[in-house]
Amino acid sequence: MTSVQVGKEDGHGDGNAARSAAGGGEDQGYHRALGARQIQMIAIGGAIGTGLFLGAGKAISKAGPSLILAYAIAGLVIFFIMRALGELLMYRPVSGSFSDYAREFIGPFAGFATGWTYWLFWVVTGMTEVTAAAHYMTYWFDIPQWVSALIFTLILYGANLISVKIFGELEFWFSMVKVTAIVGMILICAGIITLGFTDAGDTASFSLLWSDGGFFPKGIGGTLMTLQIVMFAFLAVELVGVTAGESKDPEKTLPKAINTVPWRIAVFYIGALIMILSVVSWTNFEPGVSPFVAAFDKMGLAVGAGIVNFVVLTAALSSCNSGMYSTGRMLRGLALNNQGPKIFTRLTRNGTPLIGTTFSAALMMFGVWINYQWPGEAFNKIVSFATISGMWAWIMILVSQIRYRAKVNRGELPESTFKAPGAPYTSWFALCFIGLVIVLMGVDKDARVSLYVAPVWGLLLGVSYLVLRKRDPEGAAFSKR
Repeated sequence: MTSVQVGKEDGHGDGNAARSAAGGGEDQGYHRALGARQIQMIAIGGAIGTGLFLGAGKAISKAGPSLILAYAIAGLVIFFIMRALGELLMYRPVSGSFSDYAREFIGPFAGFATGWTYWLFWVVTGMTEVTAAAHYMTYWFDIPQWVSALIFTLILYGANLISVKIFGELEFWFSMVKVTAIVGMILICAGIITLGFTDAGDTASFSLLWSDGGFFPKGIGGTLMTLQIVMFAFLAVELVGVTAGESKDPEKTLPKAINTVPWRIAVFYIGALIMILSVVSWTNFEPGVSPFVAAFDKMGLAVGAGIVNFVVLTAALSSCNSGMYSTGRMLRGLALNNQGPKIFTRLTRNGTPLIGTTFSAALMMFGVWINYQWPGEAFNKIVSFATISGMWAWIMILVSQIRYRAKVNRGELPESTFKAPGAPYTSWFALCFIGLVIVLMGVDKDARVSLYVAPVWGLLLGVSYLVLRKRDPEGAAFSKR
């Protein structure tokens, strides 16, 4: 995560010191070119990717209509996480928020581990998204998945060498396509239910949500086992915090973007699933097939299915593009805090972190190899590790917010202008929910691999931290501020 300051004075004695924690310079060389329109659309579109468009197919087959309830409960937890992040951002709005807050409120190693883990999350997520994009290409063309994955990775790497303003504009329109498509799908399904047109019109009814095996056709256990897929779908909602260093007015745009979380979840996840499952029975969906594409196929709208497949392809590429944007800035933030190689601090004339982006894109090529080795299992193998690494950032956000609120109550720190409602109780609830998801991942044989890899990654981080500390025991990397 980048550690870019957002020069806002808070009127308190330690405000300037807090905001300069990551080193000199108010914006660290970045260009503040992301406007409110772009920030809002990045926030809306950031979480609409493979988790909803591809992963939901497997989740529906496991839980049936009760998946709607899983998304609703998980969505509430996500709102608690985002409001906790919002409270911290308005206390000290830096785009290196996760690692900076972990360093300040938990300890230097927590900041180090959070920064590198979140960077790894986006590298892995980039692999996931490019894997999904390659899978979507098979709808039209009989070409190996690894070939498509390679081409997409190279194209997106090239796109990330442009200015942040162009990046923001591209993401705005990418996200607009996704949002328009989901709203269009909801309206079409509503028309089928009320007017009865297309092949699905004769059977479309809200009663499909409970008449085909009940609302819990696989039992409560089946619903619980989908939670890691559901949580993966919400990963990247926190990306809006990374944009703080390049947004024009973060004190206004970030709270507005965070407050859109409830209706985003209500419309794009819960609303879309209710409509799809009311038009096509849950028994018609299967793992590895986008429920949106499958729904149009079952409706007899082959052209519509092709259009939706193009939209979900765009969604995956958009999310991967956001990942490439994030990774370069995260590496630069780590380097500015003496927690990564100094070479990552270099910027191009356009203010883009070329070295960090190049390094991250090179690692994303590993996803191409996974697609070559296991084309049918690539998505599931990558998604489980992406989930556990992404949830680590959420855990750090919640713990940091709990400790921040405790210091505020003791009068040690200024109060945020964007308080999280119900905190710290809502933060504790969210932490317990994440703990439940991790336990369930251990039960699921497909997701268990991530719990094997996580300790290895933790050991690598621990050894790296000790080496850095031995070289520079008094350095900025080992202080809390």
